[in-house]
Amino acid sequence: MPDHEYEHQGWAAEAGVFLAVAFVAAGACGAAQSATGIPPEVLQLTQFGPALAVAAVALFRPGRIMDRLAGTLPTRTGTRTGVRARRAGALLLTPVLIIALCAGGGLLTTRSLPVTGPQALTHPLALVVTAQLLGACAEEIGWRCYLQPLLRTRFGPITASVAVGLLWGLWHVPVFAQEPAYAAGFLLATTAMSVILGLALDGVRSNRLLLAGGFHTLINLGMLYVTDETAATTAPMLFLGAAALVAAVPWIATARRAPHAAPDRIAVATAPGTR
Repeated sequence: MPDHEYEHQGWAAEAGVFLAVAFVAAGACGAAQSATGIPPEVLQLTQFGPALAVAAVALFRPGRIMDRLAGTLPTRTGTRTGVRARRAGALLLTPVLIIALCAGGGLLTTRSLPVTGPQALTHPLALVVTAQLLGACAEEIGWRCYLQPLLRTRFGPITASVAVGLLWGLWHVPVFAQEPAYAAGFLLATTAMSVILGLALDGVRSNRLLLAGGFHTLINLGMLYVTDETAATTAPMLFLGAAALVAAVPWIATARRAPHAAPDRIAVATAPGTR
């Protein structure tokens, strides 16, 4: 596709292909879960849907996709500035705040905290943590390392992050078989967490996957061991949504106080007309 045509419709076509494959591949992987014998509390195969979607998009636009994924892994050239290092630290501490707020909400309303001991899952903690990180990275290479930079070529960081968060939430199709309040809490959580991740990673040119995957893993482990969001009951999920929204407020406030930023270098490198 010529660049002038790509400028008008190529980015939307890329996003459309990515989303279509992410949804279909997640469904197929989920259907294969029982055949593999892998316990879903250790690793959910649906998480590999976004990674497969990135691979599918790369088949027809490999050069541009590789440019967009340039910040996914560590690089040997250049070092993170002090500001970016502090931002990375704050990002990885934010899940702790979110889970703590969820736990506090549960304690205030039920006077109990449904903590699950690592031994209760009958799987070694190291295995669970490793598998959770693998699954989280399989998701985040699609949502935060691919789709976020793609939308960032067209929209500001908050708008792009909200869009990714809504799509990320809708991609969890089984959630919407629950009651509406549960689904609303979940969608609020994914949107707020996407804003946190989008603002924290905007302009970061190295370790994007590890940072996003680390954040995602800590949230999932907190939901698994500390709170009761995995039980598909409404109140804990509402607490998760509210906690994520509260945690997003400082990130949004900081972004609004900062000078207006242009799209990060990944977005600029892959913007329409650069190839």
